[in-house]
Amino acid sequence: MNDSDFIYWRHPTVPGIKVEEVSGGDIYSGATWLEMARQVYCENGRDAYRDLGHFRNGAPFLYGEQSRISVTHCRGLFAVATLPPTPEVDLAEFSERAAMGIDAERADRSQVLKIRGRFLSDEELALVPADEVTANVIAWTVKEAAYKAAMTEGLDFRDAIRIRRMPRPAPPVPVFDPREYGLGADVKDLPGEFFGEVAIVIPCVSDRGREPGAGGGTASLSLSVYTYMSDDCVVTLCYSPRCAKFGKSGQS
Repeated sequence: MNDSDFIYWRHPTVPGIKVEEVSGGDIYSGATWLEMARQVYCENGRDAYRDLGHFRNGAPFLYGEQSRISVTHCRGLFAVATLPPTPEVDLAEFSERAAMGIDAERADRSQVLKIRGRFLSDEELALVPADEVTANVIAWTVKEAAYKAAMTEGLDFRDAIRIRRMPRPAPPVPVFDPREYGLGADVKDLPGEFFGEVAIVIPCVSDRGREPGAGGGTASLSLSVYTYMSDDCVVTLCYSPRCAKFGKSGQS
């Protein structure tokens, strides 16, 4: 295998979540491309080769690591988002301390317009313009990333995951030229208008807080959303405001 066909990029993001991306490898396709992209990611660990695994609920993890990760891929892009280590959390279960999901999709994937009524509620259909492909792709990635963050199988996209505020595509890294985003040259911190918000209803609550499977009833969570463009792909992060975060350098 020749890794030189692929591009590996590791970067911190504005919300304090580390993202590693693998792109390129245009001579490959389908399952072969995905397998090779995973290999490139696993070989670019700091100290040694990394092994990806999955919990029973499908959530990914890294063997020997105590950090929450989330994985996504679409045509031409494989990405892994990572939080700082949280040894106090059981990564096989939901916790607001480690609630985070990532999703990516091609910005021009027009097929999403045909199914928007399946994943958007009536209120969301009014919020997201019916004829804007990228806006609907962003909405789809918001729902997918939120589903991963909730770590609760079977959540209905229309009813259990509600977009309260759509994100505005923002910088992929904390250091950016604010003028490229219509901001004053002296702006250092990204305004709140760039961040979206999602409300998720999950089952339910224990004395320790909002935890699925801890009793009857449901709990409502408010998660933050951040979206950026990576070449021709929309990348969306959904995370709890209470989750562990890195600094601007990508270090905890």
